[in-house]
Amino acid sequence: MRMISDDIYKKFSSFLEVQCGIVLGSNKQYLVKSRLIPLMDVFSINTLSNLIHEAMSYKNRALRTAVIDAMTTNETLWFRDVYPFELLAKKIFPEILKYKKNIKLWSAASSSGQEAYSIAMVASEYQKQNAVLGMNVQIIGTDISNTMLEQCKMGVYDTLALSRGLSETRKIQFFDSLSDGSNKLAIKGEVKKMTSFRSYNLLDSYALLGKFDVVFCRNVLIYFSADVKSKILNQFAGALNPGGYLILGASESITGLTDKYNMVRCNPGIIYQLKDK
Repeated sequence: MRMISDDIYKKFSSFLEVQCGIVLGSNKQYLVKSRLIPLMDVFSINTLSNLIHEAMSYKNRALRTAVIDAMTTNETLWFRDVYPFELLAKKIFPEILKYKKNIKLWSAASSSGQEAYSIAMVASEYQKQNAVLGMNVQIIGTDISNTMLEQCKMGVYDTLALSRGLSETRKIQFFDSLSDGSNKLAIKGEVKKMTSFRSYNLLDSYALLGKFDVVFCRNVLIYFSADVKSKILNQFAGALNPGGYLILGASESITGLTDKYNMVRCNPGIIYQLKDK
């Protein structure tokens, strides 16, 4: 009832890779079961095999979406790894502001919104601390999970989420208490107005998103095959303005995958700058 045969697992692995690029590997049956078993009751399907078959058949769009949502990793926290956000304030914003005031950033695979809102907080702090007139920051967050996108758009977080990487100072500065008496806090309007969120699959074309000065795609590529990583990295290059920056996760590298960036060693961390054509 809740078991997956090797044959079904292989077919589902192929389905998931085609749909969103995620490579499960040969020994992740436990992960599939833990993520999908809760959906059996939601969709009144009596076996896990039947649920997977129906999701792959394209007959039930809601189920297919729910399965992809469930299989998408959504682990995140505020100001993850710290240094990428410090680099925004110390290096990237000052560089861009030398020649323009409008700055556009992309938080790819934005999960529940912490990364995009962390970027917005840094932008707000920078603008106030440096008295920059006319600085206009636009942050687009994208994710394949509609469930996560709804969380992003609401901008409301519980005590557990707020405890992960967020200082008390920033909690007071950038959040409001809710009137319902709960312990949840909501992102303030000054931060929220910099951000927008939309559904996007990183395997699709990025043309409709426009051009960016900075792309954050952190701790995402590790789930993809080398070919898919290469495709995504090259598409990011096409989505960056001249001299734009790509910021990956601390354990991720572009080596052997693309030649469109120069590695920039910072202290700490490494980021990637689009090469001149």
